[in-house]
Amino acid sequence: MKKIALLLVFTIVFNTVSAQQKKKQILLLGTFHFENPGLDVAKINTFNVMTDKSQKELENITNKIKKFGPDKIFVEWNYQKQDKLDKFYNKNTDSLLHKNASEIVQVALRSAKKLEHKKLYGIDYKDTDFPYDSLVKGIEAANQFDLIKKNEESMKHYETDQNKKIAKYNLTELLLDINTKASNEDNIGWYLETANKGGKTDNFVGAFLVSEWYRRNLYMYALIQKLTESKDDKIMVLLGAGHTAMLREFVAHDPEFEIIELATVLK
Repeated sequence: MKKIALLLVFTIVFNTVSAQQKKKQILLLGTFHFENPGLDVAKINTFNVMTDKSQKELENITNKIKKFGPDKIFVEWNYQKQDKLDKFYNKNTDSLLHKNASEIVQVALRSAKKLEHKKLYGIDYKDTDFPYDSLVKGIEAANQFDLIKKNEESMKHYETDQNKKIAKYNLTELLLDINTKASNEDNIGWYLETANKGGKTDNFVGAFLVSEWYRRNLYMYALIQKLTESKDDKIMVLLGAGHTAMLREFVAHDPEFEIIELATVLK
């Protein structure tokens, strides 16, 4: 009887520890902005997701997301305006899908409706600064000519490369490419290799810009952590690729989550 009792206790402890160690799956879906307003520093051409071909792809993509089965979907929407997101989510779905080209509608809302979710979760944090013009002036004032050249070449290369891909790839290929390791590294690289160095030794305009970018993403990740409940086994985060690249760094040091690659979901 004692052996049976000990075995029972061991089984309970083992199952408890196993349950505690089970990680939540997080699909970090980085994207370009489907409705490109031209507000980003890099000027990227708009990809038309409203064509019949792209709409069929979006149906396939969101069907695969449904099969993955996230319990919650987080989007790039100001968290302070969740009430407006709730109202937006409850509008006529067919009308939104036919008129609104944003990735929030075409990917997140389309997926959430198929999953019969009651809402989407806004996690964007807007109260940060991104003083790019000041950075450029700081670099010029410091006579960092090599850095000026590197910044211009990097920006031009990025714009040219992305616009070539937009002209060549279909929507699925674009999204898969944006979520590769190389693309994620490029998204983070500019901040540390170029921006952070900007300014004279007593001018930290570059480091300030980088710190504000980190802060925005760190606050967004804090919202993901706070809004993910114990009952949630899987979540999806749909953000601009620059954000998801940064979030990957945070997840790597968070034992609660494990990243599920988009390529795995869409296979």
